[in-house]
Amino acid sequence: MARVHALKISISGVRGVVGDFLTPQLIESFAKAFGTFTGEGRITVGRDTRTSGEMLFHAVCSGLLSTGCIPIDLGICPTPSVQIRTKETEAIGGIIITASHNPAQWNALKFVGKDGRFLDEYESRSIVEIYHDQTFRRCPDEEINKVRSDPQAIESHLKKVLAYLDVELIRQKHFKVAFDCCNGAGSLMTPRLLQELGCQLIPINTEPNGLFPREPEPTPQHLTQLCSTTKLSGADVGFAQDADADRLAIVNEHGEAIGEDYTLALAVQFVLSKTPGPVVINLSTSRVIEDIAAQYHCPVYRTKIGESNVIDKILECHAIVGGEGNGGVMIPAIHPCRDSFIGMGLVLQCMAETGKTISELVEAIPRYFMVKRKVPLPSDHIFGIVDTLTQKYANAHIDTTDGLKILLDDQKAWIHVRPSNTEPILRVVSEATSQEAAKKLNDMILKEAGLHRNLL
Repeated sequence: MARVHALKISISGVRGVVGDFLTPQLIESFAKAFGTFTGEGRITVGRDTRTSGEMLFHAVCSGLLSTGCIPIDLGICPTPSVQIRTKETEAIGGIIITASHNPAQWNALKFVGKDGRFLDEYESRSIVEIYHDQTFRRCPDEEINKVRSDPQAIESHLKKVLAYLDVELIRQKHFKVAFDCCNGAGSLMTPRLLQELGCQLIPINTEPNGLFPREPEPTPQHLTQLCSTTKLSGADVGFAQDADADRLAIVNEHGEAIGEDYTLALAVQFVLSKTPGPVVINLSTSRVIEDIAAQYHCPVYRTKIGESNVIDKILECHAIVGGEGNGGVMIPAIHPCRDSFIGMGLVLQCMAETGKTISELVEAIPRYFMVKRKVPLPSDHIFGIVDTLTQKYANAHIDTTDGLKILLDDQKAWIHVRPSNTEPILRVVSEATSQEAAKKLNDMILKEAGLHRNLL
């Protein structure tokens, strides 16, 4: 089973367990493929804090240099910082070395276009084809460039976030904020943002050394330390990020994790109350977003899973806000990408304007319950299971845009079964108006697929 988890190539880039299939040689070849795809020019390179990052950075630079590109070292910085810096400079693309929410032994490359957006499905496929064909452009020896440095990515990102917020209003409240950066890339920017917003800081896990004290994915079961710290310190709110700081989870003043979907729900509620407009989310995001949007008579569009799919739709329909139920908040006015920092800022401004606590804000939003499970399987097995279930539910209300989504009870409950973009696993997500009902739906589909004994 361990070999199943070795490597994953998808619209989300190439990622895997370092030292298994993800080697410096493979990373160098993918960097060559990207440099061949973009042509000669400046390529930003940023990374999270993983201990393998330094090794893979040199492999990336080697590959880029060999194709005539100029690697621009942004250092350790959050993923959205790399995206923003790529767009605002003369870079023709960017590479982010991060496995995001995956465990510490994983790492990955994410590819960014000159507009600072992740590559779409067609562009990603082109890079994979170049990689497989080994048709790399080769720079003459006398024209090989040098790696250059640009330390301004975090500074530029911070300025954009602060410019979007009512900083003076937030400062007046002197919120006490606990935060857990998982010793990831957020460790370098989160304290600065919260200081600028006049908060009292209660930091945990803010050493950018890549030694993760918990699983990087900021789901409730991984946030026990933050929950206890928030409650015992009397903090107004707790924030948690993943390793590259594009996802945000929230803990209320009672030390309870509210769930990643409610990170996005709070952001959407606040943004639409100011500026109504279209909202874009993916297929696995909670139904609560549609309930909130209906209050403001705003349309909601759903897409396939994958940040680039959501972003493409955001730009197509000129959405005012969007995101994913994994804690990914997207404000296109800053940059169309997942950004935990604007998520924190919006929540603090909402608290400042309304005078309400996090628990009060959540109580005012319709409540749904979600169960998320994953099953490790080879890709050919995954697609076979999805096809079988699709045939079984052919007469039901289904959506096959991405895997199989079965809509039940007037669309107030649903089940989504799909292959992961980031791991060789099958994801099974269910939502209902009670935890018990959501679990029953999840159990039902797993048993029908014969997978109830295979859970991670």
